[in-house]
Amino acid sequence: MPEALGFATKPQIALQQIKTLLNAQPEAGAARCGRCVLADAAYGVDSAFRRGLTELDLAYVVGVTSVLSVWPPGALPDQWVAAMPHSGRGRPPIMPRRGATRQPLSVKALAHTLPPGAWQTIQWREGSNFTLPGRFAALRVRSAGGNRARARLLPEQWLLIEWPDHQAEPEKYCLSTLPATCTLSELVNAAHQRWRIERNYQDLEQDLGLGHYEGRGWCGFHHHASLAIAAYGFLMAQRLKDGNVAGSKKTSSSANCLPYPNISALGQPQQAQRHVPDSITTLRLQLAISLARAVGHCTHCLWVSRRLRL
Repeated sequence: MPEALGFATKPQIALQQIKTLLNAQPEAGAARCGRCVLADAAYGVDSAFRRGLTELDLAYVVGVTSVLSVWPPGALPDQWVAAMPHSGRGRPPIMPRRGATRQPLSVKALAHTLPPGAWQTIQWREGSNFTLPGRFAALRVRSAGGNRARARLLPEQWLLIEWPDHQAEPEKYCLSTLPATCTLSELVNAAHQRWRIERNYQDLEQDLGLGHYEGRGWCGFHHHASLAIAAYGFLMAQRLKDGNVAGSKKTSSSANCLPYPNISALGQPQQAQRHVPDSITTLRLQLAISLARAVGHCTHCLWVSRRLRL
């Protein structure tokens, strides 16, 4: 690693990347109020990460764990701000006052207190074979803000809970700063856009070789990742140009008439195969080389290879 780089957690790295993107694209910064940041619980449990997004005027829908503490809905600020007498020294107390009957709840405990009428079944995406449904509930809560010493009365935000009928416990929890006027369907659609991110990452790892790198060098890994991401961007641009809808099959149309493999059982119907001359897997190396030659240098470190100039 370069000496100039210090240790940083994944939420800190992600927040810095978002700041870099907004600074590099002023037009994106002007329209940031319409953007929504999506993240899983590894980032959502970090209160500094959520606070940083709010300071950048970015709405978010982030996953959280079941142990995250929140103040129950319907609590008014004047009921929760500490009313202890002030001695005149130091700052006045602003921590939400807690007592025997006034304690924040974990999102898991809060989910168990919701009445049956709070849950709705919503179909959130068209799957490969059928529409994917889910059982959801959404309510306005306030994050408890961490430990007692640093707790503050934070603004209300959405808590989205997914609890399938066949499970004994809720499956997912999300916090969101989307407007209070959002409907449950809008919250569910925004939260489940993360499946597209997971699909993109899977394509990068499997089809474009991002997960195939086995070296240990810092520059070598970034050269490999830069080519994989550039190739993915080119392929996505081609799909959009050709009018292919998102979620369509990646198998080439020329694979429809290939004979079925001999290793399959007799009597099985013919199926489309991926390993054809114009498949993504077959062309990924040629595509990466063509992109590198077209650019003329590595997009990561501007390194120019003699082989690329040939």
